[in-house]
Amino acid sequence: MDRPPRHVSVIIEVPRWSFVKRELHDGSLVTDYVSPVPCPFNYGCTPDVPGADGDPQDVVVLGPRLQALESVTVPVVGVVRFVDAGRPDDKLVGSFVFPTAWQRLQLDGFFRIYALARRAINVVRGLTGSTGYGGLEISIRR
Repeated sequence: MDRPPRHVSVIIEVPRWSFVKRELHDGSLVTDYVSPVPCPFNYGCTPDVPGADGDPQDVVVLGPRLQALESVTVPVVGVVRFVDAGRPDDKLVGSFVFPTAWQRLQLDGFFRIYALARRAINVVRGLTGSTGYGGLEISIRR
């Protein structure tokens, strides 16, 4: 993803602080796995915009907890660079305000740990290829 869009419409799959990772399939949420740590952000997707991995584009939404299947349009303020099983799997970062230093630290820390967990999940699922966190890019462009 070279230049992220200015705004995205997101359907929330994982509300902030949830342990259950869900994915949207045909309008319903399907449990993917249960995490040992909760997600400190709302996590969702843009169903009509494919990501580089062919799945709907992933979006992390900062701010207060949103409900599962809630739809929200947010400004894009950054990108989490990620590779999953050898395929690019970047996540957009959406927020109505510029991310604080604490939020940026949380994003960085969470995705470092998430990369380790994804590697383990991929091994169990028999998926090959590198999996890793490539950094956080925050943009001041609005």
